Amino acid sequence: MNIHEYQAKQVLKGFGAPVAEGVAVTSVDQVEAAAKSLPGPLYVVKSQIHAGGRGKGKFKELPAEAKGGVRLAFSVEEAVSHAREMLGNTLVTAQTGDAGKQVNRLYIEDGADIDRELYLSLLVDRAYGRIAFVVSTEGGMDIETVAHDTPEKIQNIVIDPNAGVTDADVAAISAAYGLTGAAAEDAKSLFPALYKAFVEKDMDMLEVNPLIVMKDGHLRVLDAKVSFDGNALFRHDDIKALRDETEEDAKEIEASKWDLAYVSLDGNIGCMVNGAGLAMATMDIIKLYGKEPANFCDVGGGAGKEKVAAAFKIITADPNVQGILVNIFGGIMKCDVIAEGVVAAVKEVGLKVPLVVRLEGTNAELGKKILNESGLAITAADDLDDAAQKIVAAVG
Repeated sequence: MNIHEYQAKQVLKGFGAPVAEGVAVTSVDQVEAAAKSLPGPLYVVKSQIHAGGRGKGKFKELPAEAKGGVRLAFSVEEAVSHAREMLGNTLVTAQTGDAGKQVNRLYIEDGADIDRELYLSLLVDRAYGRIAFVVSTEGGMDIETVAHDTPEKIQNIVIDPNAGVTDADVAAISAAYGLTGAAAEDAKSLFPALYKAFVEKDMDMLEVNPLIVMKDGHLRVLDAKVSFDGNALFRHDDIKALRDETEEDAKEIEASKWDLAYVSLDGNIGCMVNGAGLAMATMDIIKLYGKEPANFCDVGGGAGKEKVAAAFKIITADPNVQGILVNIFGGIMKCDVIAEGVVAAVKEVGLKVPLVVRLEGTNAELGKKILNESGLAITAADDLDDAAQKIVAAVG
């Protein structure tokens, strides 16, 4: 689950991280009072959407030369003017795709005197099975560009979970940044605090870009992007309350109600698979034969008839879907259950696009029998390669 920048900063502030004062607003009428409540005289007007690259983004409704989704204002009046242009318009960034995202809220934040911009993130390093600090002196940049062009400027400091962030870890991170004086002192409390927040709130990722050294020598979290492990949200009612469903795909919201692993994509072939690895292989082979998957959908290993039917309905609700591939390998899950779920869903919502089904494993023959005797226009496949070729040919 993702949250907005202003929400992330409030979470981190609760763990002692230094952040600027700011006020979230949802209408232009609120901007003047929000700005006047801050020290000023410099204000930052920030679009709040679940995507990075806001500062370099472009608004669809504004001229190409218009400023991006993060703007400086040197007066209250200028902050109001920026807000009037930004609220309600569609911001397109490198992470939103061409469709962009509508800006429904802004964060009016007090400005900062910046001396240096640094990059910091925490994530699980799969190679070590531990949380790592990813640090770079190239803050404010797209970290992907830094990784590609100058990978030597990125360092990973892996944390021992039994010890937590030690003095040696803090020293290593500070050395990577070249911190001295007040910034080095701030680091002694900031880095352990960020690690504590990551662990206690079950975060997937915590990114601070940039982490700044101000002209007075102190550190400040200038931007924050946080995502949480959805499987752990039952432990965090306070985090669940931060969810903004207007930022999420309606199909993904519906999928979450059924505990389906679903991600909407830009292609035209809908996929329903059991198992993340098999789902990835299914999407890959669709691309191999020249088409694009419309979604990632893993119904899981123990799905019942109702869950399968729900997944099918979500896939068919996507207007971009021109064909559907169901690819099931029955281990824990039984192929006849899958078949019953597909038949029930098709009878309820209808079938307006080609449907190819590949079943293997437990009760596969029974599942195929159910499909064959359903009277529905379902094409059976012998294996994954055969299934991919058939759905691509059917879509044309």
